[in-house]
Amino acid sequence: MTEPRIRPYLSSDFDAVYRVCLHTGDAGNDASHLIDDPAILGHLYVGPYVTLEPELAFVLEDEQGVCGYVLGALDSRAFERRYREEWLPPLQARYPDPTGDPKAWTPTERLYHQLHHPRAEFPAELEDYPSHLHIDLLPRAQGRGNGRRMMRRLLAALRERGSYGVCLGVSPKNHRAIAFYKKLGFMELGSGAERSPDTLYMAMPLARRPPERAADTDLRDR
Repeated sequence: MTEPRIRPYLSSDFDAVYRVCLHTGDAGNDASHLIDDPAILGHLYVGPYVTLEPELAFVLEDEQGVCGYVLGALDSRAFERRYREEWLPPLQARYPDPTGDPKAWTPTERLYHQLHHPRAEFPAELEDYPSHLHIDLLPRAQGRGNGRRMMRRLLAALRERGSYGVCLGVSPKNHRAIAFYKKLGFMELGSGAERSPDTLYMAMPLARRPPERAADTDLRDR
C-alpha cells in the first residue's frame, strides 16, 4: 500500500475536509448518526481555518481521497477576532439561534447555538502558546504514523512563521488522542477546577519566547 501523501490544502478539498470533520466529530468517532446537518461541524471547526489561514492547512491523501487534515492558526487571538467578525456573521444569518429549553435541543441545535454564542477558545495560559491547531484522521489513516508526520509538517510551518508555542483542545473522552499528543511532547494546561468539563487543553513550546513578548503581561488587546 502506498503511503498517503501530505500536501497543502486546495480550495477543491473543501467538501472533503468537511466530510472528515463529520466522520471524526464524536471524540474522534463518526458523528454522522448524531447530527442531521452534515455541514455544521465543518462550519465550526474546519471552514474558518481553511478560509482564514489556508497557508497553515494541510491534507492527507491516499488512493481513496482526502483522509485527514491538520489545521493551524498562527496568532490565536487575531484568528478569534476574524472568526467572530468575518466567518460567523454569514452563518448566523443563515442558521437560526435555537430557542426554548436547551435541555430539549438536538445535538444539531446545540451546534447552531455555538454559532451565535461563541465562547473563548483557550485558557489564560495562551500567552505562552500563541498558536493553536486541529488534526483529524479517518480510521483508515490512523495507527500508521500519519498523524505524527502531519503534526511535524504543521509544527515546522508554525516555527517558520515565528511561533514560539502552540496549544490545542481535545475531548477528555478521546484518550487515544491525548496519549498521542503527550508522545509528541504536549503537556496538559490547567488543573482541577480550572479545567473545562468538555475540553482538555494541551500545549507545547516551539522556540524560546522573545524577550519583548515575555515582558508583555496581557496580550488580550493585541
